[in-house]
Amino acid sequence: MGTLLALALSASMASQAQEQDPDDYLFNDSHFHLTNYVQKGTPIEKYLEIMGDKVGRSTLFGIPLQQTWSHENSGDFAPTYYLHSDAPLYYYSFTDAFIANAYLSLPEEQRARLDPMITGFNPADMYAVDHIRRVLETYPGVFSGIGEFTIHKEFVSPKVAGDVASLTDPALDRVFDFAGEVGLVVILHNDIDIPFAKEGATPVYLEQVKETLRDHPGTSIIWAHTGLGRVVHPSQASASSTERSPRHLEIVEGMLRDPKLKHVNFDISWDEVAKYAIATPETIERTARLLNKYPDRFLFGTDNVAPADQETQLKVFHMWDPVFAKLKPEAREKILKGNYERLFDEARRKVRAWEAKNVKKAGNN
Repeated sequence: MGTLLALALSASMASQAQEQDPDDYLFNDSHFHLTNYVQKGTPIEKYLEIMGDKVGRSTLFGIPLQQTWSHENSGDFAPTYYLHSDAPLYYYSFTDAFIANAYLSLPEEQRARLDPMITGFNPADMYAVDHIRRVLETYPGVFSGIGEFTIHKEFVSPKVAGDVASLTDPALDRVFDFAGEVGLVVILHNDIDIPFAKEGATPVYLEQVKETLRDHPGTSIIWAHTGLGRVVHPSQASASSTERSPRHLEIVEGMLRDPKLKHVNFDISWDEVAKYAIATPETIERTARLLNKYPDRFLFGTDNVAPADQETQLKVFHMWDPVFAKLKPEAREKILKGNYERLFDEARRKVRAWEAKNVKKAGNN
């Protein structure tokens, strides 16, 4: 009886949140992982409860990579994160079926708050497009985009079994082109630089990523974390000064001004990114200035992985409070809610239209 009561209460809370005025939510989450590197996570009903009256809408995806548990490497210790073991990672395609089935288990009014994403493909495989198409054919009416998927990521990319993903790989071009054809939003993780880069050097992957993005103007792309990472810093301290350079923000602004990159947006997800933005009063001011100048091109996301409760879910959001306090009301509204709605509403419309033409018995949601 206790379990049934808990489920009923959870459904009631989710239903009440669904009826809430969208203006009352704190944000829409453009970057959320339901499961972790061993494919375990938050039950979907629990996540709706966590969203509650704080998160309006959310992307929904797992982790496309599975951490191997090699007894020879870690013995009886079962790693749950890519830094827990030297054993390789491998692509776990079943994640897409798991996400789709979790989504379809919900009542229709709760599904409306979620935008599932396809992630279980290898971007170094020319057959990756076939996987994405097959997922759409198997689960019509479900997915809004692809990603977060990774090309270059500190400490992750070298651990992936098989061919190394690359920005210059034609397999990636096929993925971007197909996403544009269907209308799928793409969330791409690609570090702007290598870990522990030499001070003052041009970021290693900057020109490659810009060229790749320019080559696909018909695809709606979100560059995750503005290219930053745990040790891929936005800038290096000068040898003669402890002041941090605003160089990364200048790089991002240069991309924002580039008319050939107008289809590219940036998410400011992950607590590792937040810590850079709020590091000093100067970084807070510079970051807020850039967001106010280009409010149509940024989306907030948590990058949370399988949170246990609402407090955990909101922690990253509140890390940004010093920056958000300096945003103009219209900029704050777009970054936290409006840009998500614009991009994903359009994706839903386009993908459902593609499915209606290309998939038998396509869903209507």
